[in-house]
Amino acid sequence: MRQTLRLVGPDAAPQWRLMAGGTVVLLAEVAFRVMEPWPLKVVIDSLVASMGRHTGSAPATTSSLVGLGVALLVIVAGRAGCNYLATVAFALVGSRTAASLRSRAFHHVQGLSQQFHARNRSADTVQRLIADVNRMQEVAVTAGLPMAANTLTLLVMVVVMVFLDPLLATIVVMAVAAFAIASSGNSRRISAASLRSRKSEGNLANTAQEALGAIKVVQAYGLEPLLHERFTGANTVSLSEGVRSRRIAARLERSTDVIVGVATAVVMVGGGIRVLNGAMSPGDLVLFTTYLRTTMKPLRDMAKYTGRIARAAASGERVADLMAVEPEIVSPRDATVLDPVRGMVHFDHVRAAYEGRQVLHGVSLTVVPGEHVALVGPSGSGKSTLVSLVVRALDPTSGTVSLDGHSLDELDLKFLRSQVSVLHQEAVLLTGTIRENIRLGRPDASDGEVEAAARAAHAHDFITQMPDGYDTAVGERGGTLSGGQRQRIAIARALLRDSPIVILDEATTGLDPASTLAVLEAIDGLVAGRTTLTVTHDPQAAMRVDRVVWIQDGRIRLEGSPQHLMDTSDEFRRWANSHLSDFFALEGSGS
Repeated sequence: MRQTLRLVGPDAAPQWRLMAGGTVVLLAEVAFRVMEPWPLKVVIDSLVASMGRHTGSAPATTSSLVGLGVALLVIVAGRAGCNYLATVAFALVGSRTAASLRSRAFHHVQGLSQQFHARNRSADTVQRLIADVNRMQEVAVTAGLPMAANTLTLLVMVVVMVFLDPLLATIVVMAVAAFAIASSGNSRRISAASLRSRKSEGNLANTAQEALGAIKVVQAYGLEPLLHERFTGANTVSLSEGVRSRRIAARLERSTDVIVGVATAVVMVGGGIRVLNGAMSPGDLVLFTTYLRTTMKPLRDMAKYTGRIARAAASGERVADLMAVEPEIVSPRDATVLDPVRGMVHFDHVRAAYEGRQVLHGVSLTVVPGEHVALVGPSGSGKSTLVSLVVRALDPTSGTVSLDGHSLDELDLKFLRSQVSVLHQEAVLLTGTIRENIRLGRPDASDGEVEAAARAAHAHDFITQMPDGYDTAVGERGGTLSGGQRQRIAIARALLRDSPIVILDEATTGLDPASTLAVLEAIDGLVAGRTTLTVTHDPQAAMRVDRVVWIQDGRIRLEGSPQHLMDTSDEFRRWANSHLSDFFALEGSGS
């Protein structure tokens, strides 16, 4: 629980005025609760006095009874009003704190390395950002506020009962102590079971996301029964852990009922005897038993709220664990911003590891401004790792990567990434229109600039043939478009960004021959005059560059112009000819 409170502290602190106001009206509500039984006590004692028995109160009159009735109405109205204001105040605090925490956590997750996202399932991360924060907010309002009010009420009323009758108050204090003992152990068990339940819900979300995200493969291979079995298994685990936490909470609630019942019976008998002996007035007994009932209700409620709060603490622990992950890639404290950027990229004896495996072994390479360099070689040789160093998606374990003579770890991270346009094998589009996706390259671009970029990327014609043109919705990840169309929209986005450095990571892989040619033509317009690094297995793309670098086993094996390597390297020539023959065979079969 302390971990959860530390987590939300920075987000709750700006709401201190609202919390202070809510606390004031909460204290006022407790005061009204304490006053509420007094009119009834006075009425009973005055009526008994009217019958000739000494109670310390004046005999009842019509006017006094009316006055006491009005006083009770005022007290009840005051309590209700204070309860309303406190509920609204703390609901606002909970909503604003949750919104701030969710935003802070999302910003934090976006800044975590690609290795973190590769190691962790995205559905579980989303579960922590949304469902776990929502549970914390809901419980803060539906359980935290009532529990705070009940705790204050309990403390104040125990003090008042000690003042009324210390002997009977001892029974109440013993009941409270018994509840505290019963709840302490159960609370820890509920929290542990709830944490396991939340983790299993995260696994359940991952299973569902994985199955639905790959629905084409699932249906094509008839994997529905297998994945349904996995989902059902995860669902069963989630159910059993959730039932376990609620069973423990129910046991605590029933134990509290027994404690409350015993305390009430003892007070009722003992109080009655004290009235018979003249140690208490009938009104005092009614007042005491009313306080007892009011005090015991918080105990019952606290048993119920303990389970909810323990489950919220488990959610808070999951969010706190996420927030505790330190970003591996950060801007330096005294970051440098270059102006202008020429675009010279230099790798100096660079070594890099991914997931503990050494991938690059002392690579040195210089790319001069405006030069187009292709990185080719077997899969897994370190090509994509090398270009990922340019945007600091990964930092080298030794050696340096520099831009215009400045080590990348000296530069402002946001500035550095703004100078690079990256096209991946899968052109990722966000849910929205084509226009909105192109404009992601430069959010302040005009419609004319968006369309000019689309023309330069050879995308304008197919866009205008769509029913809604540039306002056509592309669906999740651009699923309504072909691979070539998505890639050309991504190229238009990069053109609009107008950065001095371009990275193409398998940008034509998986495209049919016609789409490949269209994308390559669009790429020619994108890379003109820009420093470009192209990772490719496509000889067509490799033959269009200024220099080819062959990387194998994390080291540079060959380097030179495409024509030079074709003339001097049997290995490169075999690679190029075999891939080109495959390409033309595919092109011929498709025509």
